[in-house]
Amino acid sequence: MIKNQKKIRVILADDHQLFREGVNSLLVGVAHIEVVGTASSGRELLEKLETTQADIAIVDIAMPDMNGIEATRIISEKFPNTKVLILSMHNTEEFIHNAISSGAVGYLPKDTEKEVLLKALRDIYDGHLYLDPHISEVLLKGMMSRPTTLATPESKVNLLTAREKEIVQLVAEGYINKEIAARLDISVRTVDAHKNNIITKLKLKSSVDIVKFAIKHGLVEL
Repeated sequence: MIKNQKKIRVILADDHQLFREGVNSLLVGVAHIEVVGTASSGRELLEKLETTQADIAIVDIAMPDMNGIEATRIISEKFPNTKVLILSMHNTEEFIHNAISSGAVGYLPKDTEKEVLLKALRDIYDGHLYLDPHISEVLLKGMMSRPTTLATPESKVNLLTAREKEIVQLVAEGYINKEIAARLDISVRTVDAHKNNIITKLKLKSSVDIVKFAIKHGLVEL
């Protein structure tokens, strides 16, 4: 359910006009979504965000002038109320990792179905991370292939309880609070409490930072 029944304000950035118009046409008829603008480059996107309030920016990676990853980094710093969902044909580990590290809270391939895109927008608007299952698999396999370079024997990981480590892993794998609660047989409120404790202990700011921490310290599991 969309909180306060407000429309999700979305801005689109893609250098291909036909694709941009196609995504726009998918969203324009959805009752709880309002497309507030479009851009053909990362720089144009940033310029529009100066005067346009958007809850979510749907951003391609390969764009002229300024690519989507660089734009995402700047949006995260300059427009923290605008969350970034990457929608790209580039689905290798390097691109995914760089996008998330730059602040993206969602990543979908360009052949994503409409209902998946809408679910991603709802989840991101509600404060969750959303990764397409294939994207998660690519990212997690890459992380698990080199655990010795990611895990450190003495680190902030030791501050976490066993249950908190489970929460971190599930958040990093893209599960939302309700799903985590069901998997661990605890209440959603308890999940919220654990996540708040994790964020406080590790001096993080959000669920996105939890994902980055899990990747950095090799806590993600397939």
